[in-house]
Amino acid sequence: MQEYAKWFYRSKAWQQCRDGYAKSVGRLCEECLKRGIYQPGEIVHHRQPITPDNIRDPAITLSWSNLELVCRDCHGDLHRQRAHRYRLDELGRVLT
Repeated sequence: MQEYAKWFYRSKAWQQCRDGYAKSVGRLCEECLKRGIYQPGEIVHHRQPITPDNIRDPAITLSWSNLELVCRDCHGDLHRQRAHRYRLDELGRVLT
């Protein structure tokens, strides 16, 4: 969790939104369900990432259309997809 977002993730508004959304989708990982796998969801993920610029915009932070319930593995996969903006060599140096 980013430092700028701690207050948001601890807020009652987020906790109620998160819990309501998870319940609405049956508490199953939505990514796994797409592949026919029944796996409990653990993390309510923001499709459009929260940033310091949009964290106070409820259309991004609290809108169910921007949320997805995922398991830990799928959450990691979603974040790795975003992180592939650059590549590293075997020594950890950024490749251009």
